[in-house]
Amino acid sequence: MNASPSHEQISAAEPVAHPHATHGNPAVVGLAGFGMTTILLQFHNVGWASLGPVIWTGLIFGGLAQLIAGLHEGKIGNNFGYTAFTSYGCFWIALCLIQIGNATGLFPVSHADIGWFLVIWTIYTAVMTPGAMRANAGLGLVFITLLTGFILLVIGHFGPAVFNVIAGYELMLCGVLALYVMAHTIYKDAFGRDVLPVGKPMIG
Repeated sequence: MNASPSHEQISAAEPVAHPHATHGNPAVVGLAGFGMTTILLQFHNVGWASLGPVIWTGLIFGGLAQLIAGLHEGKIGNNFGYTAFTSYGCFWIALCLIQIGNATGLFPVSHADIGWFLVIWTIYTAVMTPGAMRANAGLGLVFITLLTGFILLVIGHFGPAVFNVIAGYELMLCGVLALYVMAHTIYKDAFGRDVLPVGKPMIG
């Protein structure tokens, strides 16, 4: 029986899997769910799309699929991927249920309430960002832009609303970066070489 990969071999951004591996890398699903749903929400925030597609995509792909990816990360011993994907999966489920609750009159949430909801997720993202920066530059940039976007959204909810629109464009970049890191993982496995490099760790 083959030995299990060590903890150091496993990360959210670097694939352990190869064509004959016994399991795939759950990060590719988590990053796709996070990146695509984040971009779709920003399409709504800047006025390009309605809220409907965001709700259903957020519940299924950004929420459920990302949550499942996180649970699989836990099984292979990756604590960073475990907490990141499960937490942000729950973020999407909670955000979508908040919007459904508002639309149906069940536990209505005010504009300021959403702001405080964003505050606590800003704090969580600030805690996670150094860990992402320690993995590689690509994942570090995903979390840096995510943290920046959360800060802009908090300002937009408690101050000038224009910051919500600025956050929309900035978070589109965050989503694109997440998809880039996902593609890096898939292509490295498919081609056997680093087609889309993600760079070295940003901090030691």
